[in-house]
Amino acid sequence: MKLLILDQFSDLGGAQRAVLDLLPAVRRAGWTALFGLPGEGEFSSRVREMGFEAEVIDCGPYASGRKTLGDVVRFVAGTPLLARQIRHLADRARAELIYINGPRLLPAAALWRPKTPVLFHAHSVLPPGRVRQLAGASLRRLDAHVVAVCEYVADSWREYVAADRISVVYNGVAGPDRAVWNPHPGAPVVGCVGRIAPEKGQLEFVAAAPRILESIPKARFVIHGAALFGEAAALRYEADVRKAAANLPVQFAGWSSDVYGAFAEMDLLLVPSTGQEATTRVILEAQAAGVPVIALRSGGIPEVVTEEELADSTEEMGRLAVQALMRPDTGASQRARESWTRRFTLERYQAEMMRAMGG
Repeated sequence: MKLLILDQFSDLGGAQRAVLDLLPAVRRAGWTALFGLPGEGEFSSRVREMGFEAEVIDCGPYASGRKTLGDVVRFVAGTPLLARQIRHLADRARAELIYINGPRLLPAAALWRPKTPVLFHAHSVLPPGRVRQLAGASLRRLDAHVVAVCEYVADSWREYVAADRISVVYNGVAGPDRAVWNPHPGAPVVGCVGRIAPEKGQLEFVAAAPRILESIPKARFVIHGAALFGEAAALRYEADVRKAAANLPVQFAGWSSDVYGAFAEMDLLLVPSTGQEATTRVILEAQAAGVPVIALRSGGIPEVVTEEELADSTEEMGRLAVQALMRPDTGASQRARESWTRRFTLERYQAEMMRAMGG
């Protein structure tokens, strides 16, 4: 099969990692793929390193979250050009499937209205309003198939897409060769992993720290991550997080390319994601490593963790963290590994995605 793969980012976030995880299966099947990406970033480089061609398309950059008037004007003005670029790339690739990995691309694809089948890989929920309505109307016009990363995300598109054209494929991750979790004697380390952005909840992580320190004064905290996609709002948020953590034992470790190395230094992972979060990838990686997790109850997260691992507030997250650190559940690590083996391996993800794509 010949694919045209389109993404709204050229930097490397969770949605882009999901595509990279799929490419070895694409190659094994003898399929070809041409990428259309906005600019040059780590995602573009990784795609080319894996032997696939990537061309630059005009899509953004735009502000994250609520868009400015300038963003709206540039988006509307740029949609016809982007539609022509997508058509050109589809013709060049002789595409038999157009795989769209970001909602910003949907209106341009719908403006062209290709006869080629379209698959939209939905990684997140758009807030109710005009942006979601525009994306939904585009999906309807394209008669697209939607693959959502969880039921929570799938539900947000059901009013626009027929039930038989929506499926759920949970992400999968390549785990370490063995469980890496090993409780440390002395001061416990509590970690948070992910790009620094409001929806990832680093401010909530910092807010939980004093509650943990009240009971465990020697506890230490580490934030692995960075503000990505060159967004000013994310950089401002990172500055706010650093300011809030100024008088706390919080280390900012930057972006780590070795997540399992980061996990090896932790006793507990907190996932304080808020709002429209889907099933954050770091939870699946923590399960693969056997690292205990406590997460805020938000979005699709309850679909991938147990009820005992969920907190309804920052205060409860701190309380559960203290409980986990002071009275470790010796079986928790093994149960986490078993959950990953049963539900979230890379091989299962690749097989289900290839079937969804027609393989």
